[in-house]
Amino acid sequence: MDYSTPTTAIVPTKGRLLLERTLNLDEPETIEAFEDGEHPNFIESNTQAISLEELKSNIIPTFADQSLTISHANFINVVRTAAEKVYGELTPVEMRVSHPIIGRKPEAIHKKNNELTEDDKTLFYQRIAWVCHIKSISRQVNNQTVYLCIGGVRAYNEDKLYNRKSPEKFKIFIAWQARICSNLMLTCDGYTGNIECLTEADIFQKSLELFMRFQPLQDSNLQLLENLHNTRLSEVQFCQIVGRLRLYMALPTARQNELPKIELGDSVINAAVRNFIANPNFGKRHNEDSISCWQLMQILNESVKSCYIDTWLQRNQNCTDFAIGIQNALNGTDQEGFTWFLS
Repeated sequence: MDYSTPTTAIVPTKGRLLLERTLNLDEPETIEAFEDGEHPNFIESNTQAISLEELKSNIIPTFADQSLTISHANFINVVRTAAEKVYGELTPVEMRVSHPIIGRKPEAIHKKNNELTEDDKTLFYQRIAWVCHIKSISRQVNNQTVYLCIGGVRAYNEDKLYNRKSPEKFKIFIAWQARICSNLMLTCDGYTGNIECLTEADIFQKSLELFMRFQPLQDSNLQLLENLHNTRLSEVQFCQIVGRLRLYMALPTARQNELPKIELGDSVINAAVRNFIANPNFGKRHNEDSISCWQLMQILNESVKSCYIDTWLQRNQNCTDFAIGIQNALNGTDQEGFTWFLS
């Protein structure tokens, strides 16, 4: 596969050329990568940072028939290559991993624990989330710098490694990210959900399709996010939402299906309440009796950083959908049932 970086990307699907587009970015504001320690993590939970060099040194799991899986490092490389074809230069990748799987080499199987050397040990991480942003695209939304970023999630526990080689599951996204807090503002058109791929070429194709499809929607997405600042939510209404979210979790499935889908558990709701009071960037100001729907979205986004890697993206998208739904309910334009959370 040719990994050069043209300004025109062509997406082949089912043997036909369905999409050809030359990107035109009007007056982009170039931004540089963050320096270490200058910004918060984009996800917390039980994750740890890792370098690409460390990641490449990990072992690569196999299926039961000894077929290799696609490594985390190759997954990152392929998605980055697709993004570079569409958007140009990217910043270095930030990676967070969790659930280390520790083992030992066969020749060290009879050694005692205190006799093991580093060369005797094996290691791979079950889950990884990563993100990098596009150097040439940033905007101001509600007096804050946001930049376009791409990334992905992979969790080996979602693959059937105990069986013969089968499609592996990946998640890819493109979203606006707030510089001040590294929160993602993820909408449904920028998120693939689970994609199943047998080869790196499959990942490349799915990535390219996502990035090319997202490009025409940038302005409308930004306008949608900007508008969230114009709708206010009182403290009483916020408390009503918190109570309804807790009630939602206890409703029978049939009743839940009549309402908008909510994927925010008790831990996220608890964190959101703390953020409402204490978050220095988006919490309620001491001299104000309300917050904006923009603040509500960021309070929720901050809260889902405590979710595990394999559930983080869909919950992040759910935060954006929820804030927009609440805004529609407050403005009297709700057609999806979000009014229930304020009733």
